[in-house]
Amino acid sequence: MAGILDLLNSDLGKQIISGVAGSTGNDSNKTSSVLTMALPVLMKAMERNASSPEGAQGLMGALDKKHDGSILDNLGDLFGGGVNDDVVNDGSKILGHVLGNKQSGVEQVIGQKSGLDTGSVGNILKVAAPILMGVLGKQKRQQNLSNSGDISGLLGGLLGGNEAKNEQNFLEQILDADGDGSVVDDVAGMLLGGSNKKSGGLGGLLGGLFGK
Repeated sequence: MAGILDLLNSDLGKQIISGVAGSTGNDSNKTSSVLTMALPVLMKAMERNASSPEGAQGLMGALDKKHDGSILDNLGDLFGGGVNDDVVNDGSKILGHVLGNKQSGVEQVIGQKSGLDTGSVGNILKVAAPILMGVLGKQKRQQNLSNSGDISGLLGGLLGGNEAKNEQNFLEQILDADGDGSVVDDVAGMLLGGSNKKSGGLGGLLGGLFGK
């Protein structure tokens, strides 16, 4: 299964980046940076939440009822007339549910690293969150998953499995951001210090973004 960052590099991903940038009034390159950092973080947070039976069931229910992947079939309409309030409000609820009290810290870390203010990062994430849920819903349909116990495997596959511990630690570290800004230096130091990292995959992309 292709990972979430492979999706961002695909034609569909480019359409998502361009559409999110246009609808939020942000530069495409900076929007791409935000999404490259934020989507794995959101998925890692979902993976954490889905580690309990209740969390897994809740996520499965959301994918069954509302986020079946159809949003990906109508991206032209979604972005063409400006993203409607229902999608943005839905995104806001998803972020609140997935990140909880970590949301402002996560937005601050990503903002400092992407060169955008926290408000702009938040706007990008509100549009991106329903699209990410659509990606999960589509994968769930394609793999014919009906058991809530399978959801962690789906998320782990899109994150690239558990082989890359440095990358997983990076995601955990951003999620543990408490908003005081101190985590930024730790995260940057960890990424810039990882000289034995493979050039491909999540680490390579994130290292390229964070590196000088």
